[in-house]
Amino acid sequence: MLDIFICEDNDKQLLKIKKLIEDTVLIEDYDMKVVMTSSDPKDIINYTKEKRNKGIYFLDIDLGVKNINGFVLAQEIRKYDNYGYIIFITSHSELSYLTFVYKVEAMDFIIKDNYENIKHKIKDCLKVINARDSTNNNGRNLIIKSNDRIINIDFDEIIYFETSQEAHKILLHGETRDIEFFGNMKNIEIELDERFYRCNRSYIVNRNKIKEIDILNRIIYLKNGDQCLVSFRKIKNLLSKKN
Repeated sequence: MLDIFICEDNDKQLLKIKKLIEDTVLIEDYDMKVVMTSSDPKDIINYTKEKRNKGIYFLDIDLGVKNINGFVLAQEIRKYDNYGYIIFITSHSELSYLTFVYKVEAMDFIIKDNYENIKHKIKDCLKVINARDSTNNNGRNLIIKSNDRIINIDFDEIIYFETSQEAHKILLHGETRDIEFFGNMKNIEIELDERFYRCNRSYIVNRNKIKEIDILNRIIYLKNGDQCLVSFRKIKNLLSKKN
């Protein structure tokens, strides 16, 4: 399920946006839920920092808070959610170019010109997000951002993931290369299919790349020669999936 966040300093507009989103999710039966509405951007930042889930963010630009506008909030969100969907809703159409200046990879920029336009735009955004998220979950490729590169890597090329020694980073070990990128294991798990298994907090392995499992010592030997530890409570489930 995708969490939805709304940050808007006008209470009446916040309620209208919330209703539009919830009505669309209900009618279309999307696997989404509004989990937070707030006029304080710090609420969104703290929640995202703690949960680190992939989410959908509807953000006003002028939030009435010193030193934090919608663009700055989006930058903070990106520190903890690389794959989330950011949509700006604002009366200031002249600020649209700043989405590129702040480099937050916004999905859309909705102008508060009239109710029907906002309604139409929100419905379109949620429709596209639902289609993309379904495709990512069921597809055979993972798209990751590493430094200034966008990398599309086939699931069959991935051997395993492990948490990096550098905070908030993950190491992807592939057939031909290793890639380090910002992210967290929980979000990566969401993007993968049934061939991948989270064997402990630090590793996600491609079950098709497992060469041998040492049950006594709880060690997974992979086809590239690397080893991963599997937790006591997960080894039984791993064995059942392997068979």
